[in-house]
Amino acid sequence: MAPSESEILTNYLVQPSSLTSITTLDQFKALFPRPLQSSPQVRSLYRDLQAQRNAVLDRVVENIGDEAKRGNAMRREVIRARREADRVNADAEVEMERALFGDASSARSAKHSISSIIPELDGAVGALEAEIEKLKEEEATLLESVKQIIGGLSDLRYGKFSNGQLGDEIIDGLKSVEAACESKS
Repeated sequence: MAPSESEILTNYLVQPSSLTSITTLDQFKALFPRPLQSSPQVRSLYRDLQAQRNAVLDRVVENIGDEAKRGNAMRREVIRARREADRVNADAEVEMERALFGDASSARSAKHSISSIIPELDGAVGALEAEIEKLKEEEATLLESVKQIIGGLSDLRYGKFSNGQLGDEIIDGLKSVEAACESKS
């Protein structure tokens, strides 16, 4: 079974994001000058940073749950709207048929014999088969789109970008922002 929206978001946003998976206490200590590395304040700072990171991750998990609920509500609303539109369209077709053919239309009395129902059923089977083929094509298109999105998220997770110049462009952009700020002050 395909992973749900919440599973995908959790796998890409929460699981690889704990502070210990990013940096260990020893790696964190190495960022400080040698005389301060053994200070208990560095350990305290690391624990504080870890607590802040966990609080952020808790909010992300909560937001993922909220987003999943909103997504389910939106799906239900779309289904309801489609059903309503189908019902309105069916009613409009019946009214049009009555207007064109009067009371003798099939909209009022749909009595069939064995010989008259078989061609109707054959036509319905053909229409359903065409609809199934159309849905299969749409499914393949959507599946390919989801695979591309997942691939893009994987690239984002591991720091690989399709635009190799992106890092340089970001640095250039930040330098221009910095220059603009310095010129204003």
